[in-house]
Amino acid sequence: MLQELIDNGQVMRTVSLPRGRHRLHAMPTSAGYEVRHDEPYDWDGRRRGQTPFTVLQHTISGTGRLRYENRSYRVDSGDTLLVLVPHNHRYWLEKGERWEYFWISMNGEEALRIHRLILAAAGPVLKLQQATIDHLADCSLRLVKGAKTPASASAIAYEAAMALYDDVFGSHAFAADRSVMQIVIDHINANLDKPLPVDELAKVSGLSRAHFSRVFAESEGVPPAEFVLQQRMQRAAKLLTKAAFIPVKEVAIMSGFDDANYFSKVFRRIYGINPTEFRTTGMYAAVRSPVEEARSGRSRS
Repeated sequence: MLQELIDNGQVMRTVSLPRGRHRLHAMPTSAGYEVRHDEPYDWDGRRRGQTPFTVLQHTISGTGRLRYENRSYRVDSGDTLLVLVPHNHRYWLEKGERWEYFWISMNGEEALRIHRLILAAAGPVLKLQQATIDHLADCSLRLVKGAKTPASASAIAYEAAMALYDDVFGSHAFAADRSVMQIVIDHINANLDKPLPVDELAKVSGLSRAHFSRVFAESEGVPPAEFVLQQRMQRAAKLLTKAAFIPVKEVAIMSGFDDANYFSKVFRRIYGINPTEFRTTGMYAAVRSPVEEARSGRSRS
C-alpha cells in the first residue's frame, strides 16, 4: 500500500465535507504524499490557530527536524512523527536536505484522546511495524482519492487512529506491562510502612509517570495511589484482628501512617468503624477492599 501511495504521485487533499447535525469524534482534515527538497518547509505548532487537531506524518526517506518541548529530534527514514496542535513544537526541513513523507491530519474528541495517550506513552517520534505503516498509507491513499460522506471519512480517520493505537499498545506490549505491574505490586507490599509516592512507583516500573498511571489503573482497576491506600488498609485490618497484642498506634505506623488520628479517620472512611471497634468486633473476615471486589468481578465475567 505504501508503494501504491507513492505511485499515485505527490498530492495534498484537504478533507472538506458538509457538516451533519451530529459532531463526529474522529474526522480527517487533510492527507497526502509529498517530497520536499531544499525549499522552505516549516510548521510551528503555536501558530496554526486554536482549533485542536493532530498531524501523523511518516518519513519514507530523507530527514526532517523536530523541536518538541525543548527537545530536538531527527525524523529519519522509517520514523513516524505525531504532534498535537496547538502545542509547543516545530518541525521543518533543513536547507540542502530532502524529506519524503505521507501524512494524515485529523480532529475530533476521540482522535485527540487516542493521540494524547500515545504521545504520553511513546513521545512524538515513533518506530512502527511495517504492517502498520502500510495500513496508515492505505488510509491516507483512500482519503486522497476522496471519501464520499462525513461518516466514511470519519471511519478512515478512526481506522488510522486504531492502527496506531494497536501498534503502540498491542497485546505483546500489554503483556510486558502486566509483568511490570506485578513487580510494582510486590514493591508496594514489601514497603507499606514507608512512603510510596507515584513518582517512585513509576521509577520502579521503568515507565513514564503518565504511562505507568494509565497502565496500572487498567491492570488493577484503580489508580496507583488508591491501590496503595487499599493495601495499607488491608494490612491494618489483618494486624488488628490477628495480632491483638500490637497497639493501634503501632498498627498505624506498620501500615504507613505516622499520625494515628489520621489513620483512624481513613480507616473509618473505608470500613465504617474505627480501628478499636474493628478489632473488638473481629470484622476482618467480612470485609473486602474495592480492589478485591474489582478482581472478583473480573473473575466472574
